[in-house]
Amino acid sequence: MRKETRISRGRFLKVVGAAGIASSTLSILSGCTVGTTPQSSGGGGSDEDELSLYNWSDYVNPKTTLPNFEEKYGVEVTQDFFSDNEALLAKLQAGGTGYDVIVPSDYMVSIMRKSDIIQKLDRSKIPNFDNVDDDFRGLPYDPNNEYSMPYQWGTTGILYNKKELGEIDNSWEVMWDPEYKGEIAMMTDVRETMGAALKRLGYSLNTTDSDRLEEAKRLLLEQKPLLRGYFASFEVRPLVQNEDILLGHVYSGDGFLAIAENKDLDYVIPKEGGTRWTDNMAIPVGARHVDNAHKFINYILSAKAGASLTNYTYYGSPNEAARPMIKDEILDDPRIYPPPEVFNRLEAIEDIGEATRQYERIFTEVKSA
Repeated sequence: MRKETRISRGRFLKVVGAAGIASSTLSILSGCTVGTTPQSSGGGGSDEDELSLYNWSDYVNPKTTLPNFEEKYGVEVTQDFFSDNEALLAKLQAGGTGYDVIVPSDYMVSIMRKSDIIQKLDRSKIPNFDNVDDDFRGLPYDPNNEYSMPYQWGTTGILYNKKELGEIDNSWEVMWDPEYKGEIAMMTDVRETMGAALKRLGYSLNTTDSDRLEEAKRLLLEQKPLLRGYFASFEVRPLVQNEDILLGHVYSGDGFLAIAENKDLDYVIPKEGGTRWTDNMAIPVGARHVDNAHKFINYILSAKAGASLTNYTYYGSPNEAARPMIKDEILDDPRIYPPPEVFNRLEAIEDIGEATRQYERIFTEVKSA
């Protein structure tokens, strides 16, 4: 059986939650730990029947993903929870060892690879890599898929109450509308929220131009008095779903989980563009159960497990073999699988090197203003 816990918001999850702190002061403002870190008992490759997964919230099908893996392999899975990529990175940098599989986003794979935080995969143990769509192979953050395998992909946009607001202009501008003061929430993710401001200004969300970043700072400072606050995406979701606020900055899957519970809601990708991201499975250096980690990655890349995952999360699947088993309502929904004219306005967040410090400094200053 999996180790389970209740978290403070009253939702029952197969999780021991954890959110860490990034190496900058930003993370001190945003981190929140609700669980504990597995303790390492030595090097990788143990044959113990255990697996420790460090994942985003609501990112497995509760009826199939972990139960079926445990039954198939006789492995007990413990899942921990992080709120954003920077929290994940900081947890591992601070010595949070014992995790066997982690789920970083694209640009974070690049950072972790360069920082020797994740280890090379044994591709001979992941034959289901053959199921991965060509569009999700050899991406710039891991050109040879030596360190990571794709898990799910999606977009970042706006979840809103269409009953109260009607059909909104699908623009980032609505998130700065004084009419909705106190009814707006933004993500506490430096790259996503800075990215929203940069996109509203017509800039790349990967810009390293200092003047443009300062423009984005001024825009966020202008917005801050209008906000209910900055939250993780999974925390924004219930605020909109329960009609506590009208507009929320969320990952697409969180948007659709909310819509499934409240038909008065809708999700839009702003016309100025936004983020398209790919989350990935990787094995950190120091993992205790490397063989089980490879088994889990290969299992997720099976057609059946991949389809079941997307049918629950409503995120896009990088698994071409899973498509025949994915619900038509997902495959045919342009909000989940955007048409080319929308997709082409989206950007992947990239590793921007030293400019990361300026992004973090700016967001820290905005949040503490």
